[in-house]
Amino acid sequence: MVNSLSLVKSVGRRKIAIANVTLVQGSGLVFVNDVLADEFFTSHPHRILLVQRPFRRLAHLIFNGKAKVCGGGFFSQAKCLQLALSRTLLVIQPATRTLFAGKYFLTCDSRKKERRKYGLKKSRKASQFSKRLHSKFLIFPIL
Repeated sequence: MVNSLSLVKSVGRRKIAIANVTLVQGSGLVFVNDVLADEFFTSHPHRILLVQRPFRRLAHLIFNGKAKVCGGGFFSQAKCLQLALSRTLLVIQPATRTLFAGKYFLTCDSRKKERRKYGLKKSRKASQFSKRLHSKFLIFPIL
């Protein structure tokens, strides 16, 4: 059952990417950064499928999605957009929770890049350790 909500907003996140989605009554188009989703994700068609998948589950509902996506790569942007669209459609029709949860549309992947620690080259990469003593580290140099 469609509620009389004319405007629904939600947020989706993945790694560094953030998607802010607004759904309004319309013809079923999805705009990403003021461009159609098909044109925004032109290089990889499977990313377009990620975005359109929640809409296919609810084919009888006709909404326009307007999304502002920033940060991350294209795949992270597509996944956070899928999460945000699923959350907005869930507000409109709460009975679809089991359908979306079964397809992992509502699952947020919380993995992020680990920060770099001091004394290391990367987050866990260290320089090679040597037990051999060098003459420059000896207190009494060898003559």
